[in-house]
Amino acid sequence: MTKTNFTTRRTYRACRHRQSGTTLIEVLISLLILAIGLLGMSGLQTVSLRSTQSAYLRTQASIASNDIVERVRANLQGVEANSYNNIDGEVTAACNTAVGCTFSELAGNDVAEWKAALAANFPAGVGTVCADSTPEDGTPAGPACDGAGALYAVKIWWDEDRDGAAEKRFTLSFQP
Repeated sequence: MTKTNFTTRRTYRACRHRQSGTTLIEVLISLLILAIGLLGMSGLQTVSLRSTQSAYLRTQASIASNDIVERVRANLQGVEANSYNNIDGEVTAACNTAVGCTFSELAGNDVAEWKAALAANFPAGVGTVCADSTPEDGTPAGPACDGAGALYAVKIWWDEDRDGAAEKRFTLSFQP
């Protein structure tokens, strides 16, 4: 053997004894850092899902309000008779047949079908259509329709957090 080969072997053995690899503590710290990062990402995912659901419900509220606005505009005789102003309405089977129904019955049928759709498509969804000069007020229990003015308001409430309180509101004012 040459002298350089012997020196290389001794250096290799010395290095091998000095480096003992990763310890259990280093591995646990790495896992802890990874777990914290994954928890942060799951929190972001939760916020993202909540925001997406909120946007979906607001879009549905816009579609539902446009639905009742078009129904009201299609029945101007019912508007002139004040048949859409803050009513609960009831479904009239004759309105969906060739026989037909009166303008007031059609207004009641429109509102009843619309409210049934709100209850089916929104968590604790309720709404009202009324003549109102101040549309940005009211609650689901008391919509605060003053019956004044030529503007109608569509007010929709729903429980976005599903905690029993319908706190989100969508309002649309229109002139029939």
